[in-house]
Amino acid sequence: MEILITNDDGIQSDGIKALVEAMRPYGNLTIVAPKYHQSGMSMAVSMGFKPIAAKEILRKEGERWIYVDGTPASCIKYGLDIALEGKKPDVVISGINHGSNAATAALYSGTLGAAKEAAIAGIPAIGVSLDHMALSADFSTVVKMFPALFEKVMANLSGKKGVYYNINYPYLKENEIKGIRVAHQGSIRWDDEFVKFDPGIYDKLGVTPQMLGIPKLPEVEEGETVYMMAGQNMNNDNDQCADNILNEKGYITIVVHNTNTTDYEEIERLRTLGFNQDF
Repeated sequence: MEILITNDDGIQSDGIKALVEAMRPYGNLTIVAPKYHQSGMSMAVSMGFKPIAAKEILRKEGERWIYVDGTPASCIKYGLDIALEGKKPDVVISGINHGSNAATAALYSGTLGAAKEAAIAGIPAIGVSLDHMALSADFSTVVKMFPALFEKVMANLSGKKGVYYNINYPYLKENEIKGIRVAHQGSIRWDDEFVKFDPGIYDKLGVTPQMLGIPKLPEVEEGETVYMMAGQNMNNDNDQCADNILNEKGYITIVVHNTNTTDYEEIERLRTLGFNQDF
């Protein structure tokens, strides 16, 4: 099996190393990941004739590691165009993400942006996330449990165009996880997201700006105020089958997304209201 692996936390993250550990038994691995942290990039690509650096940092039997100074979706494009020389892999796996990509977070996620890019290319794609933000998070439960779920997904692919899978693990030990549930995307929002920038935040988190994809702190011009994105997430109206609710209850969730975001029910409603007209 040919497997293309990426993430949005950067090629040095523990999450992608854990994913590679879990996937080694399944075939040849090509790892193409961002040089720097790229969370929240969704499906952004490095356009505008921007120079994009790439470097192979490791090659051994059945495994190749490359970084690309671009977004996760750009890494997939590079992987398909250059690293794999146009050959389609059997599957793209993105992760393991440091932090949940359940509910509305799926819309912002660079992890899932990479999966979407693969789905557009007609390749089965899976995003994998762990509900813990720390760079030192313990991924051992995912490493142990993901292979069986991976095998089941791959054995039951529908072949439907544009499909990709979003798998989220609660931050629990293997014996604490209650099970697996097929879920739908939940809904959350964030309040008070803009807060004054605190230069000491990196020491508090035990990281450097570079580890978070910030090569250098911005030079502040006169009259500028510098902020950072933070805030608390708030549950919207979710039922008991929402992925974030099930994660909170101790379940692994799998949500099936599609790159076609058309709301077909709303299309039919507009048609009945006479929006279709000839002039």
